Amino acid sequence: MLVRIDPESDAPLFAQVADSVRADAAAGRVRAGDRLPAARDIAGALGINVHTVLHAYQDLRDEGLVELRRGRGAVVTEQASALAALHHDIQDLVARARATGLHPDALAALVKEIARDH
Repeated sequence: MLVRIDPESDAPLFAQVADSVRADAAAGRVRAGDRLPAARDIAGALGINVHTVLHAYQDLRDEGLVELRRGRGAVVTEQASALAALHHDIQDLVARARATGLHPDALAALVKEIARDH
């Protein structure tokens, strides 16, 4: 698993780490039962504070995407399968929007509006 961050981004580093794990789960690169790298290893590889990675892991735990187990670290839950299925639905939606000429920003705004209303 490769965690990616963009130091130039306005998004907080912990959010970028969590987003990277979510993206890997959605793409099927990490699956239920997989152990995530130790927070200390990710922090060292990225040159960031270990507490930043732990914050990301805690957010992912709160979402139900990982379980934090003493002695075993962060383990991906079955939620990853649901996320991967949703990823396929999103790919189909983007393809349909592109076929109709809808700009990606307009699609994102529509999705945000619908998510907010539900």
